[in-house]
Amino acid sequence: MRSFSHMSRRDALKSGALAAAGMALAPLVPGTTLARLASAARPRLELITKPIPSTGERIPVIGLGTNQYSVETAEEMAELQAVLEAMADLGGSVVDTARVYGRAEVVIGELLERMGNRDDFFIATKTPIRGELQDPDVEIQTSFDQLGVDTLDLMLIHNMHGLDELMPAFIRWKDEGRIRYIGMSTSTDSQYAAQMEAMRRFPLDFIQVDYSIANRNAADEILPLAGELGIAVLVNVPFGGRGDGAASTFGRVADHELPGWAAEIDAESWAQVFLKYVVSHPAVTAAIPGTTQVRHLVDNQGAGRGRLPDPALRAEIERFWDELG
Repeated sequence: MRSFSHMSRRDALKSGALAAAGMALAPLVPGTTLARLASAARPRLELITKPIPSTGERIPVIGLGTNQYSVETAEEMAELQAVLEAMADLGGSVVDTARVYGRAEVVIGELLERMGNRDDFFIATKTPIRGELQDPDVEIQTSFDQLGVDTLDLMLIHNMHGLDELMPAFIRWKDEGRIRYIGMSTSTDSQYAAQMEAMRRFPLDFIQVDYSIANRNAADEILPLAGELGIAVLVNVPFGGRGDGAASTFGRVADHELPGWAAEIDAESWAQVFLKYVVSHPAVTAAIPGTTQVRHLVDNQGAGRGRLPDPALRAEIERFWDELG
């Protein structure tokens, strides 16, 4: 196990994920992605999947958030295509987007058409987060049109905006086979009580909620309720809360080596430790860390292979984090 001291996430990834097992990578050659080289270099740890409670379908535990995918230029599109290609290469599939993310739905739709591998991905999107809603069927169809799909894997009511107006249409579209799974999202503690009430009222397949080593509030009530009701959980902002959450989380461990217990869960970076902690919660189905960079995608996907913390190690990780001050 290699530990990293005084390294940035980028440096750690270069030293660990791209030189695992002591192998030096050859220069990139045409037609060979960074992800394929990383995959060839590291030991092939088993891909971790979890079941969606309502059907038993299994999905990889590490997905991709796309709130920074509202791009325009050919160069930017190419960079994001490389991320999606790397994700597929490494066995990932869950891609989360939303109408509020600018052009993200359109971008993802165009890239999926260009790549020709739509069936390799589990696509989730969300309705508007605020403002006046159109007819519910129009709101839903808009996402279908922008993504360029006939069927959606998962559609969520974003931060519960328009819940009572939209949910009947969600249920109907699911019954018609257009949407495979339905749910709702939140990313703020102030909505937790309302979210739990709605979890009891509606036939949800999924919820989405914020949860991380730095923000464990969802574990108090929402995650146990999801487990009790058999609702799958996607975790947003798994590296910390809103604002500078991720920067603050990584900054807190910037001068610390990976502890010895990281090897027990096959973690080669702090990002992998944080993600493995999140998805090891029994109620969590998958986490959706956002990135626009292949190197971070490779690092994140590494958390979705090998071993996860057991309850005792989860408690140790919490103690370690809390003692950092």
